[in-house]
Amino acid sequence: MALRTIRTMGDEILTKKCKVVKEVNERTLELIDDMIETMYESYGVGLAAPQVGVLKRIVVIDVEDGNGPYVLINPEIIETSGEQTGSEGCLSVPGKSGIVTRPNYVKVKALDREFKEYELEGEGLLARAIVHECDHLEGKLYVSLVEGELEDVKYDEDDFDEE
Repeated sequence: MALRTIRTMGDEILTKKCKVVKEVNERTLELIDDMIETMYESYGVGLAAPQVGVLKRIVVIDVEDGNGPYVLINPEIIETSGEQTGSEGCLSVPGKSGIVTRPNYVKVKALDREFKEYELEGEGLLARAIVHECDHLEGKLYVSLVEGELEDVKYDEDDFDEE
C-alpha cells in the first residue's frame, strides 16, 4: 500500500465524470488499498478515486461505525429520504467547511472489492458521506451546495491525539 496525493480544488480532474469499472484486477485492488490508507492518513471519512487522480467510479468510506471501510465500486444511489443540514468538509478542499443539506437516509447499490453486487443503507453521517463521495464521481464538489460561505476549519489539539 502507498499514500496517494490528494488533488485539491482547482485541479481539473475533480470536475470530470468518472468511468465505470468493468473488472477488478490487481491494479484496482491496489488503488482501493491505497485510497483507504490515504483516507485514514488524512483523517477523512471518505475518498473517491478522482481525488487521487483516477477517473474511475470507486469510493471508500469509513465513518467509524464498526463496519467500515466500505468499498463502493460503480455506486448508484437508489433511494433517499429525509433531510439533514450540517457542517461538511472535504479532503480536496483542505482547511474549509460549509453548511450543506443532504438526505438523512440513503440506499446505494454497488460492487464490493470482489466485484459482487450489494446494497448499503446509511443514515446520518454515513448517508452524508455516501452522497458526498458519489458527487465526486460526477465531477461535483460540495462547495457548490454550501449554504452561505465556506469557513476556515478550527482544529483542536485533541483531534489528532493517538489512541
